[in-house]
Amino acid sequence: MAKAKEMTLEETFAKLEEAIEQLEKEDISLEQSFQVYQEGMKLIQTCNDKINKVEKAVLVLNENGELDEF
Repeated sequence: MAKAKEMTLEETFAKLEEAIEQLEKEDISLEQSFQVYQEGMKLIQTCNDKINKVEKAVLVLNENGELDEF
C-alpha cells in the first residue's frame, strides 16, 4: 500500500478555507456541518503539529556565536 502524500501547510490552509466556506453556506445541514467541523479540527491539529516540528528544529545564534534552540 502506497503512503498518502502529506499535505503542505499551504495545502492544509487551503482545505481549511474550503471548510470555512462550506460552513458559511446557508443550506448546509446540521449533520454536514458537524462533519466539516470535525475535518477542520483535524486539519488544524495537523497544522499545529507541523508548526511545532518546525519550531523545534529552528536554531538561532546567541550573542556568544553558539547555536540555541528557538
